[in-house]
Amino acid sequence: MRRDRFVKRLVMAALAVFLLVLLARQGYYAVHGQEDLVGTREPIPDALARMPPVSKGEADWPCWRGANRDGRSMQTGIRKDWSGGLRKLWQVNYLCQDSQTATWSAPVVQGSRLVVPGRDAARDLVLCLDPETGRLIWEQSYAAKVGGSHGPGPRATPYIDDDRVYTFGRGGDLVCWRLADGKKIWAQNVDELGGKGPTWGHASSPLVYEDKVIVQGGGDVLVVAFDKLTGRLAWKSMTGIAGYASPVVAPTPNGPRLLIFFGTGFTCLDPGNGKSFWSIPWETAYDANAPTPAVAGTTVFITSGYKTGCQALRLADTEPEILWRNKTIASHHSDPIIVDGHVYGYSGQSTQNKGDFKCVALDTGEEKWSTNQVGWGTVLYVDGHLLCMDIRGNLCLVKPDPGGFRKVTEWRGALGEVTHPAWTIPVVANGRIFLRYIQRLVCYSLVEE
Repeated sequence: MRRDRFVKRLVMAALAVFLLVLLARQGYYAVHGQEDLVGTREPIPDALARMPPVSKGEADWPCWRGANRDGRSMQTGIRKDWSGGLRKLWQVNYLCQDSQTATWSAPVVQGSRLVVPGRDAARDLVLCLDPETGRLIWEQSYAAKVGGSHGPGPRATPYIDDDRVYTFGRGGDLVCWRLADGKKIWAQNVDELGGKGPTWGHASSPLVYEDKVIVQGGGDVLVVAFDKLTGRLAWKSMTGIAGYASPVVAPTPNGPRLLIFFGTGFTCLDPGNGKSFWSIPWETAYDANAPTPAVAGTTVFITSGYKTGCQALRLADTEPEILWRNKTIASHHSDPIIVDGHVYGYSGQSTQNKGDFKCVALDTGEEKWSTNQVGWGTVLYVDGHLLCMDIRGNLCLVKPDPGGFRKVTEWRGALGEVTHPAWTIPVVANGRIFLRYIQRLVCYSLVEE
């Protein structure tokens, strides 16, 4: 009997050590992980000899989270039966060069131009493709020495503003390019102005508002704005740790308000001059406040991962009114969608395809339902539906309904071979869906044909 107890204790001790090692390994990967490029990798091709004219489409996706920065595509008439998959229009495999150049930025689309960042061993790349054919229109780059955890490539999504496009690199390089041919118009580096990137580098996608382009800079320029035409510094505001969430402007009875979800809190500014109306603390492990605030009128929803949770508040020029706070949705870096007074989004961490997709009442925080029928991933709204892609590259179409989870159709393996988490959100524009996985960009037709 004593021998049996000793063996049992030995087995339990070995299991405990194994679990501690596993947890330590997962923790190390979460902070220092590196995604080597796998699968087909091609050299960057020659650009088109003759550039097509710049145009605009009926359902462009010109910046992070779409034309209105709310995760909604303007596209209608999409196919709602994916049992046979979607028709592939084209695919490229050269957005990242060399073996350790992982890049996560999403593409942006305006008419005849698709712009997507990439990376080689020493440079940030900016690539412009024809969204209809996938042919390369122009390529630009700049030298950028950056850290390597989870890849050295850009995280921020560009912003197309009429005839210009703005990119923001992991190392703090904000660059304005001419959309037609890629000519560099101006460049600024926020770190040279006193900024400081967070643990995983600058990731907050730029916002163009009126005559300014605005980013999170961190350090002595927590929020910084530049003249969008000249690159001249317009204003800088606050100090602190940069977050990964992107700036968003919300309307209020007293005028537009700039909302910044930074590393240790949430703040409301005047977009014209950077004046701070208020700030509230929001502490998260690793200072990783990443999901962009979701706005419905004057109500704002914020969420963070690492079991931090979520909160809804009502905007005011003094302290905001906190409507509720709970842990129903604790999203690592997946952005929620607000539809008809309800929040739809993922809760949980992004390194494993586990977690829950939930519906929560915006006014009360009450959980309406939760499901694990879709793997952890990203979500956008299109044609009356929620389009989800999990980190294994599987697509799912869901009808938003607070009464229960309603899966309409799904397509497994849409992104092809996936070894590391596929973190980049799909983009839907002008009848097409664009799926990015590190060096790969795939385009499918999404409309009825």
